[in-house]
Amino acid sequence: MLRGLASLILAMAMLSRLTPAQALLISLLAAIATIGFKLAAWHTTGSVGFLSDAIEALVNLIAAGFALAMVVYARTPPDPEHPYGHGKAEYFSAAFEGTLIFAAALAIGVAATERLFNPQAPMSLGLGTILATVASAINLATAAILLRVGRAHRSVALEADARHLLTDVWTTAGVIVGVALAGLTGYVWLDPLVALAVALHILREGWRLLSLAAQGLMDRALSTDEIATLRAALEALLPAGCAIATLRTRSSGHNRFADLELRVPGEWSVTRAHDLADVLELELARQGFLLNTHIEPLDPPNAKRQD
Repeated sequence: MLRGLASLILAMAMLSRLTPAQALLISLLAAIATIGFKLAAWHTTGSVGFLSDAIEALVNLIAAGFALAMVVYARTPPDPEHPYGHGKAEYFSAAFEGTLIFAAALAIGVAATERLFNPQAPMSLGLGTILATVASAINLATAAILLRVGRAHRSVALEADARHLLTDVWTTAGVIVGVALAGLTGYVWLDPLVALAVALHILREGWRLLSLAAQGLMDRALSTDEIATLRAALEALLPAGCAIATLRTRSSGHNRFADLELRVPGEWSVTRAHDLADVLELELARQGFLLNTHIEPLDPPNAKRQD
């Protein structure tokens, strides 16, 4: 038991060291494996539910490949044309994946509707269910890896791919239930009916990913917790007599930007104010925030004349 626990801890430690690109390579391999298992399940049973699941697995493969390309590009250094970096490329990955999900939902809906009007009893349910369950377990493990690495590296593309795979896990579970009910009850229309429900479910996930991409491309502010962390770090470094006037934030893929208007005593020299700004920006950079500081005098320029 102790050896098993030690192996689990070691495995989790190794996962935390994976780069986003390495995690997506795992996702690609997993997608290829699950396509094989799900196509075999469809071929064995003749179930349109398992066919819909196989189509969704193909979407996973294409999405993981595109996500890998966008993650690599997003982490290329800034250049003269993109001085703030390429982090937003990850949102294109989420949008692309959402679009693919919409297309898959349409294909599943067409196949399920045709089978609803021309029902066909599934066969060899036992073997097909085993194959689909193995594929679902692969997706669940891959989603856990993507979520862990995605959160560690603040990768929108990885988290979107992970959520898609988790949806696929629930989809497979629904298909297995539908096929099993059709086989046990003789109501063969349950199989295409579940496939239609699967199409609606992944359509919802596609809309959610498109919404996520749109919010990211519109420079959404950081989360409340992140802003609180940022503000606390700034206030801990500010000397007496200085104050935060305004603080604006935005995220761009894995990058977190903040614009600070800092008020300093009017008698300070430019050099002293500049040195303070350097301290703040360097310390916040260590915590993962790209800070841009604008200095203003604490007192209005004409404050002493207003009598």
